[in-house]
Amino acid sequence: MTNTPFGPKGWTPARLGDQSGKTFLITGANSGTGFQAAHTLLKTNAKVVMLNRSAEKSQAAIAELKREFGTDADVCFVRMDLSVLESVREAATEVLKSVSRIDALINNAAIAQVPTRQLTVDGFESQLGTNHMGHFLLNGLLFDRIAQSKGRIVVVASLGYNMGLKTVRFDDLNWDGGYGANAAYSQSKLAQMMFAYELQDRLSAARRKDVEVYVCHPGSSSTSLITTSGSRTMRFIWWLMTKTPLVQTAEQGAYPEIMCATEKALTEQRALYGPTGRLEMVGPVGKGTLNAHALDKAVMTRLWEVSEQAVGHEWHL
Repeated sequence: MTNTPFGPKGWTPARLGDQSGKTFLITGANSGTGFQAAHTLLKTNAKVVMLNRSAEKSQAAIAELKREFGTDADVCFVRMDLSVLESVREAATEVLKSVSRIDALINNAAIAQVPTRQLTVDGFESQLGTNHMGHFLLNGLLFDRIAQSKGRIVVVASLGYNMGLKTVRFDDLNWDGGYGANAAYSQSKLAQMMFAYELQDRLSAARRKDVEVYVCHPGSSSTSLITTSGSRTMRFIWWLMTKTPLVQTAEQGAYPEIMCATEKALTEQRALYGPTGRLEMVGPVGKGTLNAHALDKAVMTRLWEVSEQAVGHEWHL
């Protein structure tokens, strides 16, 4: 059953009005759903700032977009490697110098199913470090600019939060023992969601309404996420899945994050938005199922405190 106020077809970019004068930051925007979100927003005259690791791929993506929309298309990139905290700090400094407003920061980038345990240069398990810690710091550094713009923070989660332990393993956050690609990925995506919901709580406690926080997921979308970082077995399984109706296009996978970044009629923040069709992996975009373990308050609060200490940034709300 489709749970959406947008009719049987769910939310689509047909609802987007002219976005002239608005600026959207997207992490991981040179391919997949991030690129498709950039493409759709540029079509509505928005300014898009990509935050990507690869300068070469970013330049190629921008060239492709300018071929379609013209040389005046307002798109640029700032180099940022989410797995390196110093790179995140440098990117945030550059954004604050060059971007006067942020109508939405779309936390889209991720790595997934890393087959063997790896650590970032800052000592985090790679999926937790990239997907959660890097974004946690980035959002903290850019928060005031988002607030000045009365903007939004959009966290792109994953149904993978329902896998694994369904909690955060504080006694071994970096999987020194018993590493599993699925379990570590699940923890990283659950951590991202808990960050968003805890931020909602802290904004509410501070009686602040200048930033809205939304959580969504792309469903099962045909992107390079698994093929980029997954094992050979996972890549093969994913290839088989792409031949079934349980996988949709990257363009469709971008709809939830674009909706959460722009839709004025979206008022319920304590939710998980995404496809509402089969297994909530595909289909019309609306409000999906949010399972209780993502809202474990004790874990959310502890994760926030651990994350502040880990990245060396204290939020002031």
